[in-house]
Amino acid sequence: MGLRDYLGVAKRHWWLLAVWVLVALAGAMVVNLRTTPVYAARVTFFFTAPMAAAAELYPASMFSSSRLATYAELLTSDEIAAPLAALPEVDLTAAEMAERISSETIADTVLMEVTVEDPSRKRALFVAQRLAVMFKDAVEKLEWQETADTSAIKVEVVDGPHLEPDPVEPQPLNNVALALMGGLIMGAGSAVVREIADSTVRSADTLRTLASAPVLARIPLDGRVPAKAGPFVSASDSPRTEALRQVRTLLQSAAAETSLKTLAVTSAVPGEGRSATACSLALLFAETGQRVLVVDAELRRPRLARFLGRETTTGLSTVLSGGATVEQVIQPWGAGLWLLAGGQSPPNPSELLSSPRMTEVVDEVRRRFDVVIFDCPPLLPVTDGEVLAARADGTVLVVRYAKTTGAEVTGAVRALNGVNATLLGCVLNMVPLKGPDAFPSFDQYGGTEPKARRGGRRRANFWSHRAVGVAA
Repeated sequence: MGLRDYLGVAKRHWWLLAVWVLVALAGAMVVNLRTTPVYAARVTFFFTAPMAAAAELYPASMFSSSRLATYAELLTSDEIAAPLAALPEVDLTAAEMAERISSETIADTVLMEVTVEDPSRKRALFVAQRLAVMFKDAVEKLEWQETADTSAIKVEVVDGPHLEPDPVEPQPLNNVALALMGGLIMGAGSAVVREIADSTVRSADTLRTLASAPVLARIPLDGRVPAKAGPFVSASDSPRTEALRQVRTLLQSAAAETSLKTLAVTSAVPGEGRSATACSLALLFAETGQRVLVVDAELRRPRLARFLGRETTTGLSTVLSGGATVEQVIQPWGAGLWLLAGGQSPPNPSELLSSPRMTEVVDEVRRRFDVVIFDCPPLLPVTDGEVLAARADGTVLVVRYAKTTGAEVTGAVRALNGVNATLLGCVLNMVPLKGPDAFPSFDQYGGTEPKARRGGRRRANFWSHRAVGVAA
């Protein structure tokens, strides 16, 4: 993944970053509020060794610096900690006292800074003051030389004791900064893991690779359709309709080179917008002045009659079972568009669709209409779609953005290849209008489409009634 890909992941999963940052900041706030303030008192000691001559200065300084580690251990030993803890003003155990004392040797010097930390300001300063006296006496006592009647090491207080004005714990700004950094790291990691684990199709390039076929268009969601059950309405100037016009144009180009009168529209699994795509393409082909028939070949769950507001009781299943002729069940819908509904769901749809009678029906409607579009069942759950795709001149595979997986796409393509069906291309359906993969709208082109054109389309015959917008 390159930088652009990572930025796309961050944009797509920004909510994960936000959640982790908020959780981390909330944790930092809890720590800041619940942590008992701790105050620090500091005192700095200087160590030196008496010398007889200036020539002894360097050896003496080396001797003192090598002893600093020992003196640091002395600070927390019972020699110092126990007497301090026993003071009435302290009232701690020797172990508790030792935990509150820390030291740091200043590099390349014989200076040692000792820190006493305590929740009580008064006690921290009191302990530091007593420590300055007790530590000096303890070191000089331990380093006392009887022969010279003096201590080999002298200890002087050169700074302090003094109390720090602000608590050393908690440190709100540091905690917030660490929380922010940790939240961003966790959020970014979660976003990358989620992206890697997501096997759904989100881009045209991915779909093109999986299907080994061209992507005819990215069809966006229609944000203007009303939220109600049943057929949805898309305006003729909507981005969705324009994308479908692109599909129509490419299919017409294919028809100019080869015979393409029957078109199968199918998908890998249900719920990818197949039926609405088939219905909308039929409307758009009829808009060019051609005689178009849309056939609801989904006999298990017929829906085009409901989409277009026509009779649902008779249709293709009636014709295939011998109950009626094609002429008797075809229903007109506007100028240039007819519907062959699915009819009542039969108990044996696969057998009916693969029967010789279905071949006769396909030949008959091919003769009578310029374009015949079959709304086929999904390919993976049942074999009905493969049977119909094999009889059509070409097939369009509908893939739903962020829902259809790569395995489902390859499975559907494998099913089509198994019956020697011609896959003309794919459409990536229901692309969002917002986000990193958003579909470009007219507004993003600066509103270049004339208002008169949009108004004219609204008055067009095919769109004055209804047009299917999002699909089942």
